[in-house]
Amino acid sequence: MTATVDLAFKAIPKNSTAFLIWRIEHMQLAPVPKDQYGNFFEGDSYIVYAASEYGKPVAADSKPVQIHGIPEVHIHFWLGKETTNDEAGVAAYKTVELDDYLGGSPIQHRETQGSESTRFKGYFKMGMRILKGGAASGFNHVTDMFEPRLFHIKGRRSPTVTQYPISWEHFNSGDVFIIDTKEIVFVWVGRSANNMEKLQACKVAEKLRDEHKASSIVFVDDGKENSLPVCERTVFNAHLSLSNRKVKSAEDAGADDVQEEADQGTLTLYHCSDEDGTYKVTEVKSGPLEQTDLTSEDSFIIDNGSKGIWVWIGRKASSKERVEAMRNAQGYVTKKGYPSNTLVTRVVDGGEPIEFKALFSSWKERNQTTGMGKQSTVGKIATTVNNKFDASTLHEKPKLAAESQLVDDGTGELTVYRVEKFQLVPVPDKLQGVFFSGDCYVVKYTYLTGGTEKYLIYYWLGQHSSQDEQGTAALKTVELDDELGGAAVQVRVVQGKEPAHFLNIFKGKMIILHGGKASSFDGEGAKDTGIPDDFLLQVRGNDSHNTRATQVDLRAASLNTNDVFLLKIGGSSYVWCGKGSTGDEREMAKKIAAVIAPGDQEVVYEGQEKSDFWEAIGGQEEYANDKRLADSTDRMPARLFQCSNATGVFKAEEIMNFTQNDLVSEDVMMLDAHDSIFIWIGKDSNKDERDKAVQMVMEYLATDPSNRDDNTTILKVKQGYEPPTFTGFFGVWDTSLWNDNKSFEDVRHELEGSNPVLELDPQLIDGARNFSDFPKYPLEKLQASADDLPEDVDKTRRELHLSEKDFMTAFKMDHGQFSMLPVWKQHNLKKAARLY
Repeated sequence: MTATVDLAFKAIPKNSTAFLIWRIEHMQLAPVPKDQYGNFFEGDSYIVYAASEYGKPVAADSKPVQIHGIPEVHIHFWLGKETTNDEAGVAAYKTVELDDYLGGSPIQHRETQGSESTRFKGYFKMGMRILKGGAASGFNHVTDMFEPRLFHIKGRRSPTVTQYPISWEHFNSGDVFIIDTKEIVFVWVGRSANNMEKLQACKVAEKLRDEHKASSIVFVDDGKENSLPVCERTVFNAHLSLSNRKVKSAEDAGADDVQEEADQGTLTLYHCSDEDGTYKVTEVKSGPLEQTDLTSEDSFIIDNGSKGIWVWIGRKASSKERVEAMRNAQGYVTKKGYPSNTLVTRVVDGGEPIEFKALFSSWKERNQTTGMGKQSTVGKIATTVNNKFDASTLHEKPKLAAESQLVDDGTGELTVYRVEKFQLVPVPDKLQGVFFSGDCYVVKYTYLTGGTEKYLIYYWLGQHSSQDEQGTAALKTVELDDELGGAAVQVRVVQGKEPAHFLNIFKGKMIILHGGKASSFDGEGAKDTGIPDDFLLQVRGNDSHNTRATQVDLRAASLNTNDVFLLKIGGSSYVWCGKGSTGDEREMAKKIAAVIAPGDQEVVYEGQEKSDFWEAIGGQEEYANDKRLADSTDRMPARLFQCSNATGVFKAEEIMNFTQNDLVSEDVMMLDAHDSIFIWIGKDSNKDERDKAVQMVMEYLATDPSNRDDNTTILKVKQGYEPPTFTGFFGVWDTSLWNDNKSFEDVRHELEGSNPVLELDPQLIDGARNFSDFPKYPLEKLQASADDLPEDVDKTRRELHLSEKDFMTAFKMDHGQFSMLPVWKQHNLKKAARLY
């Protein structure tokens, strides 16, 4: 730790979560008041400190909480586009000073205006507001001195609200803009703006109205500015001349989602060295990365293209490398010719965040037996689901359901179908649990929770099944779901990747055999195959929720010292137990044998085989005899993404610090739980994105730089029918959250309904200087219904169109006296005169 440290950093609480922001003012750190968190001046630089329990979310409005252990700390320095080099330098220097004060373990991020990381934007759930000016120009804080402003609303969940000079040159039909005047907050809605940004604009407009006590929020539809009431049109025109109106098309302005770069799935690893006093960067490899590619004695750069640059500092690297990491990385960005706003993040060996770990094929924590990677899920749930496990509590304890991926104990109602000639054919009860790798199956599962029926529909794709069978299975799953009113969770399951609940409904007796029903894809002469007389099954698993038996070639070379095998030859059966197998695994093998090879089985232990066993299996051969490490019980934390193919290219935008509120009805979301992926379908989502949801997830897996398995289980969940295996990832789940979900039109109607009648200075209206300048009409004509009034009459201020004589007749006073009355009294008099 440094001998001296800036006093501003003394405010950081010890052993606690915290969220703090400082601004660089006159080359010093100045704390930002909490009520201004989320406001950033484009002429300034800031430092943001975010500490949380490891892997847990923190936000701008989080309150400090004492924690045990070392917190996960992120330090961001944010640079406005108009900040001075001196201020940016102070921000970078103070970030290093804070990092040193905290022992060098925090994760450092360089953020630039307009290119902020998803983590940074995720701190501000109510959005960021980028304001003109800065400390150097005298704008030291948000003041009561009001200046009319134009704001551009961008972003679906955590909107960025950027201030611009009030001018038509910034407008386009694809976005929403706010013209904030003293009396009125105008919300200008582009005709092609998306619904989420319109809703976000409503929230921002409400906040602006309340901040400076504006009287009204007025919505202006693109192209209908001249249809505004006279008073509102007059104020709008005073700030944005309608005669100069020029609005770009949504296409000319660019899509909300920038098309992904062609290299989105490519990673490049570079080794960094300064041994001879010269900083050198040497390419190590491209493509999927392994954790073993990183060594603690060195530092590395991971180039993730358009998604940013990571600098990893080994715990045995020199202090100079740690301190100068960000500067060196910025030099790398410059040398590569990358944009100056490229995201740069520094991480330290042992303190890597989830976004960094996810770049690797697998990741093992220190002192952990195996890592979080591509292993099968066998055995992973054993520590979560123990002998005292009570499945009836899973819906009451969704976090446990999410960890175990079990919705119940598997005792619900089960119907199994096999795809045959483009139809679903029921599988007899005695064969339920027996699958053929050349076939596809649809499994409908019904269970009760709280007296209500819930449904899961699995479609299982055999490794050697045909395309027409796979397509039929997917189609029939949708049809079954439609018959249930869309209430089912659809689950795509690929052979060998069966989730825990799927295995559990077959009580640990799932058997996968070669062959199956012949298909036109199998060629001429293909024949149906059934359960063979002789076979060898590899049994993996130690409980009902993780056991499957898979047929392998009947030969000794198929044996593996880590597993249990069931051998059936004629009337003889053997259970062969490898040295690395456990007693629980042997018991599960015996249960499998009771189903497919009833009768007595001879238990054979590795190294104690007799000649009859070797004769039955076809003779001795070499086989896998290296003991593998036990499967990890640790998993990668779940990550939530909003999915879109709006540009014709799949885009998954990560939602950091996610909660149930981030599941928006207009969206298709993807929850990556690593061993499985959930697709959440919002009830108002785009039909094309709903239809292509599975395809989008397959593309996500294919472009993941960590080389993900494209056979990962995919579960399709519809809004309102979420199982606890899904809701458990979201902490507190409110089943009534969407009951009062309002559309943009609903919110707009409410805001417009709360607006008072506008009372503006008559001198503003149509450029008039006094009462006599307004066009005049007889009292009787002005008392007509609003639809029958002349076009040049202000319907909200009909009295201005009276002659002086008629005005005196109607109000018993002249206009000058009338204008001095309180507004409420003016309203009453106008009502009495039928001019309201």
